[in-house]
Amino acid sequence: MGDHEHDHKHDSDPAFEEFWNARYQSSARIWSGNPNPQLIAEVDRLAPGRALDVGCGEGADAIWLAQRGWQVVATDISRVAIGRAVEHARETDPVAATRLEWRHADLLIDPPEREAFDLVSAQFMQLPPNRRDRLFTALAASVRVGGTLLVVGHHPSDMTSGAHRPADPERFYTADDIAGLLDAAWTIVVNEARPRSVTTPDGGEATMHDAVLLAVRQ
Repeated sequence: MGDHEHDHKHDSDPAFEEFWNARYQSSARIWSGNPNPQLIAEVDRLAPGRALDVGCGEGADAIWLAQRGWQVVATDISRVAIGRAVEHARETDPVAATRLEWRHADLLIDPPEREAFDLVSAQFMQLPPNRRDRLFTALAASVRVGGTLLVVGHHPSDMTSGAHRPADPERFYTADDIAGLLDAAWTIVVNEARPRSVTTPDGGEATMHDAVLLAVRQ
C-alpha cells in the first residue's frame, strides 16, 4: 500500500501542525515508504523538470521523482515529517537526495512561487472545501505554461467502501470539483474516479476510488 492515507489537515492553524507532528512521533514510520500509485501511473511518462510535491510526508513520492531526474521541492506542514523525509532520502538514494529541496511550510499561508514548476503533485490533501479551493487554486498558479497539475484524492464513493476513512464527508472530492477551479488556459487530460484494491483494517479486501485530475497548462 502506498502513501495514499495522506489525509493532511493542511490548515492555517498551529494546532494542525502539532496534530501531524504528534502523529509522526507516535510511530517509527506511518506510511509504507512506497510512492503513490497514481503518481507513478501519470508521471512516469513525463520528461523530468522541476516538481512540487505537496504534503510530502515521509518523502516517498519526492524520492521517486528525484530518482527519475526531477528537481523536487517537497513541502509538508510537519517538521517531524520533513526530518523523516530527509533521513529517508539519504538512506534510500544519496544521489537522488541532492535533487531534493525540503520545505517546512503551510502553503495556505506561504503559497508556492507562481509559474515555477513543470509538475505540481498533490496527493490526498483532504481539506474542507474553502481551504481546498484556496490551496488548489494557488497550486494551479504555480504551474508553468506547458506544465502539469496532478491532484489525487479520496473520492466520495469511498465513504461506503468499507475501508477506514475520515468521517468528515466534506473532505472528499471528485476530479470535477478540482477541474472547476481551472480556467480556459488548462487542458484536462484525466478526470476520473479510478478504482484501486486495498486491504481493510480487518484484513479484508475493498475497492477504493481515487479522484484523479491531470491537467496541462497551455
